[in-house]
Amino acid sequence: MRRARTIVTFLGRIEGLPIALVLVALYIVFILTAPRVFLGYRIYMSFLQTVPPVLVCALGLTFVITAGEIDLSFPAIVAASGFVFAWMFKTFDAPWAIWIGFVLALAVGALIGYINGWLIAKIGVPSIMATLAAQFFWYGVTILLAGGLQLDISGIRGSIPHSLFVGRLFDVVPVQALWGLALAAFLWFILNRHAFGEAILFIGDNPEVARVMGVNVEATRIKLFTMNGVIAAFAGLLLTMEINVFFPTQGQGFLLPALASVFIGGTSIAGGQGTIVGTFFGAYIIGSLEAGVVASRISGYWVQLVQGVVMAAVVILNIVIGEGRVARLSDRIRHWIMPARLSSAAELPRTDAQR
Repeated sequence: MRRARTIVTFLGRIEGLPIALVLVALYIVFILTAPRVFLGYRIYMSFLQTVPPVLVCALGLTFVITAGEIDLSFPAIVAASGFVFAWMFKTFDAPWAIWIGFVLALAVGALIGYINGWLIAKIGVPSIMATLAAQFFWYGVTILLAGGLQLDISGIRGSIPHSLFVGRLFDVVPVQALWGLALAAFLWFILNRHAFGEAILFIGDNPEVARVMGVNVEATRIKLFTMNGVIAAFAGLLLTMEINVFFPTQGQGFLLPALASVFIGGTSIAGGQGTIVGTFFGAYIIGSLEAGVVASRISGYWVQLVQGVVMAAVVILNIVIGEGRVARLSDRIRHWIMPARLSSAAELPRTDAQR
C-alpha cells in the first residue's frame, strides 16, 4: 500500500502527467464508442489543425494568470492582427507584403498588450476591467476599419509563409501543431528556467514580497501583457492563414476554451503557480471533447453536459494528485472499509455462541 502511494505521489509531481493521462483515457473512450472515427488518423490530424490557435492563446494566458492577473482582450487581438495581415496582403500585391504584414500584425499585438500593461501597472486599473474594455474597443476598431466585411486571402496558398506556418508536413501533419509544440517548449523554459518566469511566479504569489526581493513589479507586468499580446497576435496569424480569410469577429469563440485549458491544466486561479505542460494537454482535451461526443452518437443536447462533467473530473483529479492528497484519500477509504471488516469479524463469535 505504501509503495503504491509513493508511486502515485511521485507520478503526481511530474508536470502535466495527470492531464496527459486524462487525454489518453478520453481518446480510449472515444475509440471504444466511435471506433470508425477514432481508429483512423484523420480525426487526429483535424485536432492538430484546429486546436493550435486556441492552444497558443492559452499558453500566453497561463503566464498572465500565474501572475495573478487576467487578460480578456486576447480574442480582439486575434481579430486585429488578422486584419492587419490580410489588409497588407490585399493592398500590396507583392511577395514582401506577406512578411511585412506578418511583422506588423505582431507589432499591433505588442502595442495592444503594452497599453493594457501600462494601464494596469502605472494607472492601477484592475486587469479584468482594463482588458475587458480593451476587448470591446479593439473589436470595434477592427470592425470599423474592415467595414464589417471579410477579406479573402486565398491567394496566399502556395506561398512560403503559408507553407511554413500552416502547411502540411509530409502532406499529412499540420505544421501549426509543431509551432504550438515549439512555443510550449519555449514558454516552459521561460517560466521555469528564466528570471522573467521567476519574477512572474513571485508576483503571482505576493507582489509586495516580490517588490522587496528586488523585482520591478510594474515593468514586469508591462512586459507580461506585451508578451501576451504578441502571442495572441501569432494565434491570429495562424488562424487567418489556415482558413485563408479574415472575418471581423474571428477569435470571439476563443475566450472560454482558452480559460478552460489553463484551469484544467492545473494553473492556480489565485496566481503563483502555473503549468505550461498542463495547459498544452488541457487545450487538446477541450478541443477534442465536442467532436468526440458527437462522433460517439450522443445526442447534441448532451454535449455541454458531458463537457462539464469531464472538465470537473479533470480539475478534481489534478487537485487530488497534484497536491498530494492521494495518501489522505486512501487513508479515508481504508478507515471506511476497516470498521466494516471489524464489525463483521466481531459478529462471527456471537453467531457461534448462539449456536
